[in-house]
Amino acid sequence: MFLSEINLIMNITHKLIGEYVTDDFRTASVFSKHKIDFCCNGNRTINEACKQKGIDSQLLLLLKELEDVMSVNSISETDYKSWSLDFLAQYIENTHHRFVEEKTPIIHQFLDKLCKIHGALHPELFEINKLFSESGAELASHMKKEELILFPFIKKMVRTKEDGIEIDTPHFGTVENPISMMKDEHENEGRRYRAIAKLTNEYTPPLDACNTYKVTFKMLKEFEQDLHLHIHLENNILFPKAVKMEQDFN
Repeated sequence: MFLSEINLIMNITHKLIGEYVTDDFRTASVFSKHKIDFCCNGNRTINEACKQKGIDSQLLLLLKELEDVMSVNSISETDYKSWSLDFLAQYIENTHHRFVEEKTPIIHQFLDKLCKIHGALHPELFEINKLFSESGAELASHMKKEELILFPFIKKMVRTKEDGIEIDTPHFGTVENPISMMKDEHENEGRRYRAIAKLTNEYTPPLDACNTYKVTFKMLKEFEQDLHLHIHLENNILFPKAVKMEQDFN
């Protein structure tokens, strides 16, 4: 083993995957390439994730790719962790919630069409359509709970802290309660899209795919990628900071 490889292994710390992505979102592309979940399951170390996936042999390669990505000085990606919590919550709502609302009916329409035309030769389309329909319904409910309950309380905490006054205890007791529910629902979506990715062969259209087929798979892939960032922003930045802010009131 070369000295450089030993140094890479020695540099493995207790830093979590979610923290890598929070510090430098460019690392998300590396984790995605190795099919390591950085949003729902970002609370693991790299070593733990590789062992759980049975890809220990890829560890050196993954670490080298992370090192290469992080060694570039210029970070063009937005520094979400520097944003105020109320601004971040509103950004998630305006950007990612609206994206889900806009794209869901379009993708659903395309999947319905594919099932009618290609379902006989590609029966997996029916399961993909079912999973995506379930996701659309669950995400709609999930986002409403955030917009009507969780996000308003986070924004209220920010205003209250700025005014230097005490905050009233919310009807849900502590912010950790709705956050726990949201994270559980994120886990469900993570499992659902792992199943969709497997059924679509990582969103690779079959050889006999028409243009609609190709476009639909491309849209599904973009939908999953946006959802990954959406969940990352909440699980790894918004939620932990909201919990800490509430604790600071006590």
